[in-house]
Amino acid sequence: MRVKVLFFGQLKEITGQGEEQVDLAEGASLRDLLALYHARYPRFAQFESSVVASVNQEYAQWSERLKADDEVAFLPPVSGGSGELGTTGEDSVGLVRERIDSEKIVAGLKAPADGAVVVFDGIVRNHSGGRSTLYLEYEAYEPMALKKMKEIVASMRREFSIDRVAVVHRLGRLEIGETSVLIAVSSPHRLAAFDACRYAIDRLKKQVPIWKKEYFADGAVWVEGERPEIAPAIATPTPQDP
Repeated sequence: MRVKVLFFGQLKEITGQGEEQVDLAEGASLRDLLALYHARYPRFAQFESSVVASVNQEYAQWSERLKADDEVAFLPPVSGGSGELGTTGEDSVGLVRERIDSEKIVAGLKAPADGAVVVFDGIVRNHSGGRSTLYLEYEAYEPMALKKMKEIVASMRREFSIDRVAVVHRLGRLEIGETSVLIAVSSPHRLAAFDACRYAIDRLKKQVPIWKKEYFADGAVWVEGERPEIAPAIATPTPQDP
């Protein structure tokens, strides 16, 4: 059977490609596919404890069996964290390559029934680890990133009494002082807006496949982020003897 394999961040640099088609034996698992790349690229094994995989844009256990035409992505720890800003009802969720207009987005969230708008405006700073940063580059597994961002917004609505939400992340090259991620929440009461905003950025950092590369005068590095949380596999019940 043949599956499509995608690579991002440091893994793309190790393999020298963003995607390829791979032929596997019927019934092969994600772990079997990972072993293939460990053998082909010794440096790939350095990420064994931190890399995760998705199958058809859902995080998956290594024991998961693959099927023909599956889309598998090997994902280094996320650090988010083409595409246009889209709206879902009154919410704005998107990946953009142009400058994020924070004031315009926040103004669009306000409604007469709201008593607060809480904003997290993540900006590019000029230093990291004692080194001067020149600029950043962000890349994403875009279809999955948008899907996970929308799931976060849906979860926010279940957890908090809020009105409108904006979750927008920039991709491509960003200069010092530019906004990389904007999260804004409106609500009748400030506490719900504060809690929902904090919840959103924490979940985005853990679940959305976005990676950051930091450029310095003497080189560049991919920023090691957080390993995504993956739900445990559900065991298949064993048939009982009559």
